Amino acid sequence: MRQHAAIAAALLICLCSPAGAEMNGTLRIGVMNDMSSVYSDFQGPGSVVAAQLAAEDFAKQSKRKVEILSADHQNKADVGASIARRWFDVDGVDMIIDLPNSAVALAVADIAREKNKVLIGSGAGSSLLTGAKCSPNTVHWTYDTWAMGHGEARGVLAQGGKSWFFVTADYAFGQDLEKQASEEVKAEGGQVLGSVHHPLGASDFSSYLLQAQASGAQVIGLANAGGDTVNSIKQAAEFNLGEKQKIVALIFDLQSVPALGLKTAQGIIALNAFYWDFNDKTRAWSKRYQERYVKKEMPNHMQAGVYSGTMAYLNAVESVGSPADGRAVVAAMKSHPIDDPLFGKVTIREDGRALHDMYLVQVKSPEESKSTWDVFKIISTIDGDHAFRPLNEGGCPLVAK
Repeated sequence: MRQHAAIAAALLICLCSPAGAEMNGTLRIGVMNDMSSVYSDFQGPGSVVAAQLAAEDFAKQSKRKVEILSADHQNKADVGASIARRWFDVDGVDMIIDLPNSAVALAVADIAREKNKVLIGSGAGSSLLTGAKCSPNTVHWTYDTWAMGHGEARGVLAQGGKSWFFVTADYAFGQDLEKQASEEVKAEGGQVLGSVHHPLGASDFSSYLLQAQASGAQVIGLANAGGDTVNSIKQAAEFNLGEKQKIVALIFDLQSVPALGLKTAQGIIALNAFYWDFNDKTRAWSKRYQERYVKKEMPNHMQAGVYSGTMAYLNAVESVGSPADGRAVVAAMKSHPIDDPLFGKVTIREDGRALHDMYLVQVKSPEESKSTWDVFKIISTIDGDHAFRPLNEGGCPLVAK
């Protein structure tokens, strides 16, 4: 019943362009994510707002009509797959975007390939999407577990954190994130002393954190995301784990800071693909987003990724002439560099990985912050060619040997 309810509750937004647009067909885009659970504050309705803004901006340059649908996949692969099949087979959806929860994203990617539609993983994490499970119908936009695992681990190792213990979300995303960070730790001469896996949306992390504490590792790596990361850090602070061990959140997003409070979050280092206060263009777009979003929050990098990925898709459809052939649309996205107002210069590789700069950020102290969303300072920039996994190391069958 919940599965059918999730589909029936899909939100439909019709953004109509000038008369005559019908002759060019209607583009239908589905935003699928977690609307009610551990990731809802980090994607959820905010991602729908980002897609709406993209559709509105596209309407300024095209006579096409665009419709945005949304649905809650409940962090269940079978629910996500059922929604995807209904969207593609019954509702005429041409592209699905967002998809936090890698198990869901991988399931929907298979369906998009089968139906020759398009999937853009702006909220999905697993690097399998551009590795062994790559597809000519998939683009991985914002970040991935390889970039976050290797990038964060490299930075912590440089600061002397050589021994690690992981607290990991027990599904495809968390397992892959732990794997990527572990590879970097071992490659640089560090040690992984162990790991413990927790269910998605756990409320009590005490037993997992106590195991991490007992390991004696210099670094406790949190291979989880969203509300799980926030709750892990809160409970780690209650146990004073940070006094003798370094707590490292491998995924840490903008909304995590107000949830923790600056006093608790200050000093945390993270890797993000976008920050709302980066330049005039990001500030202008983020202000539009904040005004539209009912919670009046600034967007994080995954919500910004929905906007940018949607715009890139819509422009590719315009150049191809139709959304009917998903592979052709993705090929068009890969065919030339993209100059994006939020992500800057973007190129999409053969394996579907979108390459763009990534930013190492640090949470400000309460004294440094001037407003609720003034929380990050940018420490350094990692260019796209170095931020993401080398093309020849992913095992993607689309890549020429």
